[in-house]
Amino acid sequence: MIGGVIMILVAVWLYQSALKAKTNNLLLWVAVGSITFFVVQFLLVDLNVYLLEAVRSGETSVGYEAVDGADRKNVGGFQGFGGILESLFFELFPPFAGVVAAGLIRVKFITKEAISLTTIFGGIKELFQGIKESFKTPEK
Repeated sequence: MIGGVIMILVAVWLYQSALKAKTNNLLLWVAVGSITFFVVQFLLVDLNVYLLEAVRSGETSVGYEAVDGADRKNVGGFQGFGGILESLFFELFPPFAGVVAAGLIRVKFITKEAISLTTIFGGIKELFQGIKESFKTPEK
């Protein structure tokens, strides 16, 4: 769910950046950046599932798949403050890595700027300002 919302924001971010940079094949680069976001997120979610399966299968004699769905909640290492941080990492890292990958596509091929931390995340402030402005009613 979080990844889907972030993916929409990334597509809008790439579109606004491509418009501002007057890039040829605007929609092509938006699609490439969005697909890159999706692929990176998909691969990292699969890696997370693999890591969770490896960790959880070693905790008990019963396989992870054999446990009822309701019993999986807060089992093993996901209890306490450390478990909360671990859950947050597994949930938020794939979309964040996807944003970084889309930002690299944006810098390298859309805006053609030098790669730095500020250029990778550049334009995000303008994205949210544009969203904020879109909710204002026009005055007559």
